[in-house]
Amino acid sequence: MEIRIFDTQPQLNHAFTDWLKEIARNKDCVNIALSGGSTPKSLFDDWSMNHRDDIDWDRIRFFWGDERCVPPDNEQSNYRMTREHLFDKLSIPENHIFRIHGEDDPDAEAQHYAEVLRNELPIVAGVPVFDVVMLGMGDDGHTASIFPDQLSLWNSDQLCVVGTHPQSGQKRVSLTGKIINHARYVALLVTGENKAEKVVEIIENPQEAAKKYPAAQVQPESGNLVWFLDRTAAQKLTKQ
Repeated sequence: MEIRIFDTQPQLNHAFTDWLKEIARNKDCVNIALSGGSTPKSLFDDWSMNHRDDIDWDRIRFFWGDERCVPPDNEQSNYRMTREHLFDKLSIPENHIFRIHGEDDPDAEAQHYAEVLRNELPIVAGVPVFDVVMLGMGDDGHTASIFPDQLSLWNSDQLCVVGTHPQSGQKRVSLTGKIINHARYVALLVTGENKAEKVVEIIENPQEAAKKYPAAQVQPESGNLVWFLDRTAAQKLTKQ
């Protein structure tokens, strides 16, 4: 596990972009699972404004780590956010975009998206492999759309499951630990002081945290895990 801490969101964006470019440098195709939220939105804005020409967008194929069960034009849709802040501005080819159909029956879509992953990604040891999985973390320690009160979903034998937001009851389709931890590289992008308590718990007391928080179960078999933190999210760490 590697921990990188930045004073500002633009610095974090820049570092993550350089990290991704290095991974993609010698690859003909890069399969990446995106996350939603305010941190990726800032990153996507940066890409569309400042990296139109120094990233070969035709070589990147986009998937999602989770999606809210809403139509693609709904303001809560992760797909809509990415389309508005990245795809439309860079004219990403439609055949490089593999969205989760949040408007469909959640259980059926979880099975359907798992089949998409099996068909579109390389298979290693029977499991589809992403080049990069990009994750966020909620202030409750959830990641993708697996919440602390549904921790068993992380360890499901399935590739995709249906999580339920503990407050709103909203259904969400999510990747499981089986495929997240099988990725070649995993990045956790975490910003904001409201995340600081969970960040220090997970990083400094990982075994105990793994019993409580899905984000603590992010332990890729490759060992290639990088935390990209802003200063406020990292403020409680004893070593910075």
